[in-house]
Amino acid sequence: MRYIITLLLLAAVGWANAQSPVTEALYKKHSDALTLFFYNNTLRMLNQTNDKDFDALIEDIEKMRFLMIKKANGFSINDYQKLVADYKTEQFEEMMSSRYQGKNFDVFVKEKNGVTKGMLVLVNDAENLFVLDILGRIAMDKISSLYRTVNENSEIGEKIKNFTNKDGQ
Repeated sequence: MRYIITLLLLAAVGWANAQSPVTEALYKKHSDALTLFFYNNTLRMLNQTNDKDFDALIEDIEKMRFLMIKKANGFSINDYQKLVADYKTEQFEEMMSSRYQGKNFDVFVKEKNGVTKGMLVLVNDAENLFVLDILGRIAMDKISSLYRTVNENSEIGEKIKNFTNKDGQ
């Protein structure tokens, strides 16, 4: 029985850390960043209108980490370029770049045997960097929809507003 419990605990620790080590290092470097974790069930709770399209969008997401870094706290264009290079060393491939409401979206995908295992969405504007580190996958043409839903959810949006206005900024 003790071996089974130990094995389950080790599996849980491994699963909890299955996202990018680069994202974890980024958070440690910017420990004042806002970080939120979402699992498939918590993402379903964001779907206040029972939108079937949103449910379909998130069905292949196991876990998502949302990280927001204020650039005023020491994040430059050079830091961004290094971050992208670090993600590429983890076998993430750049798949798409786009703009939405004045924000730049860079999407990276990690595949194994032709199956998408993870995605990164870097949302970059003049004041903040948002990182969506996704264990699983979503359709490329739905990324801005996922970001919009997370950002516009009343409770999460309030946390983001409070974080960006913290310390009078």
